[in-house]
Amino acid sequence: MSVVANSYHNVQQLERINQNFAELNGCVNISFEFFPPNSRTMQDILWRSIKRLEGLQPDFVSVTYGAAASTRNRTHEVIKRIKDETSLTPVPHLTCIDATEEDIETIANMYWRLGIDHIVALRGDIDGDSKVGDFQYATDLIDKLKKLHPFEITVAAYPEVHPEAPSGKFDLDNLKRKYDVGATRAISQFFFNIENFLRFRDKCQSANIDLELVPGILPVTNFNQLLKFSKFTQVEIPGWMEKLYQGLDEDPLTRQLIASHIAIEQVKLLSKEGIDKFHFYTLNRAELTYAICHSLGKRQQLVVT
Repeated sequence: MSVVANSYHNVQQLERINQNFAELNGCVNISFEFFPPNSRTMQDILWRSIKRLEGLQPDFVSVTYGAAASTRNRTHEVIKRIKDETSLTPVPHLTCIDATEEDIETIANMYWRLGIDHIVALRGDIDGDSKVGDFQYATDLIDKLKKLHPFEITVAAYPEVHPEAPSGKFDLDNLKRKYDVGATRAISQFFFNIENFLRFRDKCQSANIDLELVPGILPVTNFNQLLKFSKFTQVEIPGWMEKLYQGLDEDPLTRQLIASHIAIEQVKLLSKEGIDKFHFYTLNRAELTYAICHSLGKRQQLVVT
């Protein structure tokens, strides 16, 4: 190929990239997940991240929830502070683990009084000394919440099957039950195989599960940690992804660049399939999520609180 032809080819590639970004320019809706901090240092990091991401005007921000009472209290504190001090819409996670029916009523009524009308309802993970409380399944929790107040309910979905589910059909049937008792949205477990997510979406449609299915996007900066997560989440790690991170254990900057590239490509490919809402697992760090969303056309807006 001549120098001129090669230059023309490069310009064409650049134009295609520009066109892809132009198509996405702000035409995506975003939401973020945070977790409650367990130290003063982590608290400072969290609030810097919240303020940094606030200007991107996400649809909502969710805050995770643990079984231990102290973790629960930290979740409540974060939710209340987001509600009081920012323009964001906070959405608490709520689980059945180590909770009585009275506990659930108290928490739900507290949130309703605060003006919180959207909850992520989960069974929760059973580990250590934790155990299922009065409600055994997420469906029980959803049913209770809907009877207390007209909450909007978001649930979890697993494109590559929940690790405790005996089969994909069992897992899909469980999601159908959550839909039938009042859930209107499902946020997916993180994933990296786009085809797996799209096949799961098709299965949901075939099963008449008319939930808004939102892909969960996890920018990966620590690949070795991801490999550990994948063993108990059963998330497929594609071979191409492993190759991208090879030799970068001591190179955090390059890992961040690769993480943003993968996340942006996920959004671009899913957008072409008609998906326009994405939930980002921030791990309480703003920089990478902010850069990804900026690249997708989400721009900082003036925040009035």
